[in-house]
Amino acid sequence: MTDTLLNHRSIRKYKQDPIPYTILEYILEAGTRASTTGNMQLYSIIVTTDEELKEQLSPCHFNQPMIKQAPVVLTFCADFNRFSKWCRQRRADPGYDNFLSFFTAAIDALLVAQNVCIAAEDAGLGICYLGTTTYMAGKIIEVLDLPKGVVPVATVTVGYPDEWPEQTDRLSLDAVVHREKYQDYTQTDIDKIYREKEFMASYQEFVKENKKETLAQVFTDVRYKKGDNILFSKSLLDILAKQGFMNHP
Repeated sequence: MTDTLLNHRSIRKYKQDPIPYTILEYILEAGTRASTTGNMQLYSIIVTTDEELKEQLSPCHFNQPMIKQAPVVLTFCADFNRFSKWCRQRRADPGYDNFLSFFTAAIDALLVAQNVCIAAEDAGLGICYLGTTTYMAGKIIEVLDLPKGVVPVATVTVGYPDEWPEQTDRLSLDAVVHREKYQDYTQTDIDKIYREKEFMASYQEFVKENKKETLAQVFTDVRYKKGDNILFSKSLLDILAKQGFMNHP
């Protein structure tokens, strides 16, 4: 399993071979063994294999080709709908219409998603995490008929790899691990942490292509712009209110 973790890479091209039912059920079952708050399992997994539905989901993920090409698309949702219904049917009054409850359910969903990804790769499948889900949560809710109390938080494409790309770089442990207490970064620390990334040929070409002076500017001015962050933040907060997670009297 450690080898599986250390050899992870995002797969964006898939063979058309379907995933056998037994293998798909195996990786989903592995997902449900993830840690969960209070053993409430505050998540749902939407398994999409229908071509028409994938076509509808595609623009929700900015038309990234993996959505239509992968045999399976998994949408992981924070879900208090099921648990709250159970509470009401057992004469219990649920108080989960607030942001804390959404955040709790989102954590549950992401833990499950990671379990599924590891199990899938261990079974010889490839996966790709799409970070577009929260940007377009409203549209995904419409396509997948998600009721109140359910919000999509992550999407993963799954299938047999039709490529084996180089691994993406990662920062060193010294950059992300703090011993005992948080040790804030000095200017020298930041220079040291990002030096190797900034001098990689692929990233230098990235800077050149985007006509920027530094790699950081590519992130702030092109890929994850302030205006977009504010726009999608407002959209997500509106969705949380609509789905019943913003009760703060």
